[in-house]
Amino acid sequence: MSTVTDMVRAPSTVRTAVVWDALRQTLAERTAATGRATLDVVDAGGGTGGFAVPLAELGHSVTVVDASPDSLAALERRAAEAQVTERVRALQGEVGELLELVGADSADLVLCHSLLEYVDDPYGALAATTRTARVDGTVSVLVANRTATVIHKALAGHFEEARHALDDPDGRWGDRDPVPRRFTLAAITQLLEDVGLRVDTVHGVRVFADVVPGNLVNGEPAAAEALLALEAAAAGHPALQDVATQLHLLGHR
Repeated sequence: MSTVTDMVRAPSTVRTAVVWDALRQTLAERTAATGRATLDVVDAGGGTGGFAVPLAELGHSVTVVDASPDSLAALERRAAEAQVTERVRALQGEVGELLELVGADSADLVLCHSLLEYVDDPYGALAATTRTARVDGTVSVLVANRTATVIHKALAGHFEEARHALDDPDGRWGDRDPVPRRFTLAAITQLLEDVGLRVDTVHGVRVFADVVPGNLVNGEPAAAEALLALEAAAAGHPALQDVATQLHLLGHR
């Protein structure tokens, strides 16, 4: 059976390694604090189980709430292939129904990854997500960083789109932008604090992974390992967090 450690060391997971390292540490600390080897995890908008199934492989009980029946069907297939169906529960519903579906104070760890960019009411969604966490539980929030979009558009030669993303209140680069909103670090930090979370940890995710040419790391294990190490070192650097593709915050109740 694969472990999260194995997964984050694979070259194909450079883009998610920082998040996984943070989650592993959070789970280890919660396990030590509670004395429970099996923790309860809720993944709001968890889709096909990219996070849920590996967490279940570690022995935790994971409930995924998602509005898409197709995504949940894919989740169930993935869980079956990993032989963790007994530890993965799939519930169809919107984030606004989260409390009705899973209940308040029901999870040690709640994931809110790539969700707040798309919901109509980010505050309401995060407030509902936060209420599902137990006292002393953790909410893991992953959002798109608007500053990175400006930089990536400029590097690609799309200067007008870069300027639009810089000036737009939601960080959108134009009418065809599929992402309804992006966040600055200050804005997402304030949102977590507004719903009653204490922000203890901030990471910049994909500081370099999205700008380093793939031919420099594809098929080169040593280069991929070096990029992993660089991403890990850069994740906590304040200046580099501002230009990371995504921002990852851990908030505690």
